[in-house]
Amino acid sequence: MDPVMNRIMQAQELASSGDRAGARSAFENVWRDVGTDPLHVVTLAHYMADVQDDPADELAWDLRALEAADSLTDARAQKHHASLQVAGFYPSLHLNLAADYKKLGRDAEAHLHLTQAQNAVGALGDDEYGHMIRGGIERLRAELTRDH
Repeated sequence: MDPVMNRIMQAQELASSGDRAGARSAFENVWRDVGTDPLHVVTLAHYMADVQDDPADELAWDLRALEAADSLTDARAQKHHASLQVAGFYPSLHLNLAADYKKLGRDAEAHLHLTQAQNAVGALGDDEYGHMIRGGIERLRAELTRDH
């Protein structure tokens, strides 16, 4: 058992139940202790972004998650769960960044990250998660196209 990942998942349960403020507070407490383990940083930052009220703060957390993923290895990820591959993180990370940039009216950057998300979807399985991410890419692409 990884106690840091357990704390992150407990905070994420608060977010999933609708307690964004409680989740944000719990994530902040974990952040103080998280250290430099890239799996911990990418996971925490990815979830922390989702409970931000300010789109600029959401972007900052999503950028932290992407930076941490760039230093994460498959070997480290697989110590947590044998099926994890870092390449599978990138479609979601880039999709989130594309959505952040769209919220901020930075459509060129949104398109760039959406393309990167699309280019990375080959790492996803033909499962519920893969379908969710692919659907998110298509929905955001349609929104960006419709807005212009």
